[in-house]
Amino acid sequence: MKVFKVYLLIWILCLLMGNFAIAQKNINDILDSTAVNNLLMISKKYGSVSFSGYLQPQFQYAQTKGTDAEFQGGNFADYTDNRFRLRRGRLRADYSLLNDDGSPSTYFVFQFDGSEQGVNVRDFWGRYYENKFQLFHVTAGLAGRPFGNELQLSSSAREAPERGRMSQTLMKTERDLGVTLTFSPRKKNAKLKNIQFDLGVYNGQGLSGPQEFDNSKDFVFRLSHKNYAFKKSLLNISGGLSALIGGLNHQNPTKYQMQKVNNLWVMAENTSPKNINEIAPRKYYGADIQLSTQNENWKSQIRAEYITGLQAGTTTSSSTPGTYPVDKNNLKLPYYTRNFNGSYITFIQNLNSSKNQLILKYDWFDPNLKIKGDQINAINGFSGADVKFDTYGFGFLHHFNSHLKAVLYYDVIKNERTQLINYQKDLADNILTIRTQFYF
Repeated sequence: MKVFKVYLLIWILCLLMGNFAIAQKNINDILDSTAVNNLLMISKKYGSVSFSGYLQPQFQYAQTKGTDAEFQGGNFADYTDNRFRLRRGRLRADYSLLNDDGSPSTYFVFQFDGSEQGVNVRDFWGRYYENKFQLFHVTAGLAGRPFGNELQLSSSAREAPERGRMSQTLMKTERDLGVTLTFSPRKKNAKLKNIQFDLGVYNGQGLSGPQEFDNSKDFVFRLSHKNYAFKKSLLNISGGLSALIGGLNHQNPTKYQMQKVNNLWVMAENTSPKNINEIAPRKYYGADIQLSTQNENWKSQIRAEYITGLQAGTTTSSSTPGTYPVDKNNLKLPYYTRNFNGSYITFIQNLNSSKNQLILKYDWFDPNLKIKGDQINAINGFSGADVKFDTYGFGFLHHFNSHLKAVLYYDVIKNERTQLINYQKDLADNILTIRTQFYF
């Protein structure tokens, strides 16, 4: 508790000093490290190669020791309720090749993420622009999957410290190996200049695994409308529709799926040699919308998203596995298929300045729509992977300058009460996060 008070005092002092310093400088919009257009302009001005990066040191305080905080940056150690962490440390390099007329031709990106836990590759992709019609470009390599809004929003630009439980469960690392064809008219007078359509094919497990472990691929579709400003109403709007059709190949003759027995839903076992190489389905259908006002000092923003579908997981987790699941004896385990849905809504309010922002967020994820509450018990084959969670987040964000911001954020996490031993009551797993972000 003393450590928390000291860190909070330091954060407040920095805030006060930041207010003095910020008066001397203009506040710039946060540059998204994945925004190609911005970096293309930088490349034109300074050359064909550009570098960017950011780091996010933070302090967290948990409600209890050993808190399960997988969706707030990682679990706490058994006897720990507070910690310093370097949540992200990103270094990105961009290379662009332009045609003689200045139009984009070829683009290449690599990005690394470093923390006290090691260094990992985050992006490694190339892009080719078609310039005859100026309608298409193709992206191949390790890149973000074009699904939804929150999954594509850069961690450097996001107001809340982490993506919601739904987003992290369905696509743990946001990125995957594959290829995407994008329809996005670039001519200024194009009739469909505000419309974008993405069609991608990816391995499926993302960065949560070292390599592809079956023959199934994920097909990702997204139709989106870019930001549109209504002059009379002083309102901006954007949004999109997304779908993912894919799955995982069964490598065990046993599979589990929901079935009604004696008027009760159970996780039913199905064992047959024919199940091997059948596909455990992953089907996601989503819709998202973003609204904002045009008054910068008192700007209001609302972002909302809903996803439903089928998810293939394991007995203890609804997340897509990065490697084929095995037991302690290295024997292959069966997949479990569940109907799910989830959503989030985020509200951001500027407080008489773009420097200061109030953040309110609510998200929920129900990994098994067929059951709820006391219906969730071990006897019928259920586990913590079937428990619904609601998360209420609220915080305050301050931009010191264009290269530094800080956020004070608190997550109130509620799980439904079940007959499972570990979920008979609401867990004491709320998390306070104090984070700073340095950007260059």
